[in-house]
Amino acid sequence: MKVSETEIIVRYCETDQMGIVHHSNYPVWFEVGRTDFLRKLGLKYSDMEKQGVMLPVVSLNCKFINPARYEDVIIVRTRLGEVGCVRLTFDYEIMLKDGLNPIVLGETTHAWTDRNLKPLSIKKKMPGLYAFLKSLEHENK
Repeated sequence: MKVSETEIIVRYCETDQMGIVHHSNYPVWFEVGRTDFLRKLGLKYSDMEKQGVMLPVVSLNCKFINPARYEDVIIVRTRLGEVGCVRLTFDYEIMLKDGLNPIVLGETTHAWTDRNLKPLSIKKKMPGLYAFLKSLEHENK
């Protein structure tokens, strides 16, 4: 799977006084898309966490292009970016469901860590997962 599409309907509480989605919601929607992407691959965050593997966000980039508004139906398109032994990136495109123009483009970078947030090599800790994600990375190129 190269791209996961996750549908979200904008709630009233996600908008500001101008009726536009507040910028603070986009990182939340990135997370929704990311966890849905992994779940569709048969990977659950909770299962990784049970095995002592965490994926904290270490950087987030977001480019705002067009506004989203209350009751808009949006699609979060999530792609796997770079897969490394100690880092992982995801790319996002948020669009109106019936539109061609993007609303937001984004990227998150995550560190592979243990429960104490100490960096770890996923290649050593879970070589099967690392190989699987690397194969997906190559599909996206």
